[in-house]
Amino acid sequence: MVEKETIGHMFDSIAPEYDRLNHLMSLNMDKLWRRRALQKIVTKDNPQKILDIACGTGDFSIAIAEQANPLTRIDGIDISEGMLEVMRNKLSERGLAGRITARLGDSESLPYDENTFDRVTIAFGIRNFAHREKALEEILRVLKPDGRLVILELSIPSNSFVRWVFKLYFTKFVPLIGGKISGDKGAYSYLPDSVIRFPDKKKWMATMESCGFGKVTHKAFTFGICRMYTGEKK
Repeated sequence: MVEKETIGHMFDSIAPEYDRLNHLMSLNMDKLWRRRALQKIVTKDNPQKILDIACGTGDFSIAIAEQANPLTRIDGIDISEGMLEVMRNKLSERGLAGRITARLGDSESLPYDENTFDRVTIAFGIRNFAHREKALEEILRVLKPDGRLVILELSIPSNSFVRWVFKLYFTKFVPLIGGKISGDKGAYSYLPDSVIRFPDKKKWMATMESCGFGKVTHKAFTFGICRMYTGEKK
């Protein structure tokens, strides 16, 4: 497992081009996946307290704020100051700084009291966590009773042909395109490798359950290129 400090520095280096490359390489499907996940996150009738871990440049935090009750407050946390700087600029431009905070922090030691959040979200970041079980335990601690964790993560498709196309694109073209535009080919070689190494759906659901989550569910999007996992605090 790559050390978290290395991960943080890597994302610092690609932060300026991250959004453009992310949308380009997912063919903008990442926006659709986030919108679908909002159905499990947002309760429009009631204000919520939501924690967005590995918030990156803030796209998911902003999408949540745009759909949630106006009194909902969102805390974004990430280990990359470079990504957070991009996020803060977005929040300022959109007038959302009063509803969304962006702070440097670690998923393994969350700076919040027990039973603080109605929802915790992680979009395309948990595969980069150094100690995922510890992070899950911390998330469970800060969730309110009956609170929900919603995870979006890239994965290897089950269909053999789609899997072949996906691996070809993701392991050959993504490092080439990402490296050329960002100037950091190593980062865009690491990112596909991290998807391939992430546990399959059965193993990951079992991990969530072993860390204390109940009502663990899974849903595949776009032939299983993206998967959504949910779990609740018992």
